Amino acid sequence: MPMAFVLINTEIGSSTADVLKNLKKVEGVDEAFTIYGVYDIIARVRAKSMDNLKEIVTWHVRRVDKVRTTLTMIVVEGQNR
Repeated sequence: MPMAFVLINTEIGSSTADVLKNLKKVEGVDEAFTIYGVYDIIARVRAKSMDNLKEIVTWHVRRVDKVRTTLTMIVVEGQNR
């Protein structure tokens, strides 16, 4: 199952809580957290296929109101506990 972490910058002055709430409504977004640093939010996205993953990020995550920029990091290999 393809997975990616998406780092998100929100519009200046916008409420990250509102963006976070809307992100969690996007199908495929497993988790999303407000963070400190260069980015405002990190989200973990899972999908059925790589094409589906691209679709979720491009057409849903990036189009959430007040999302300014994203950086997508596709997981190549992972380790489960």
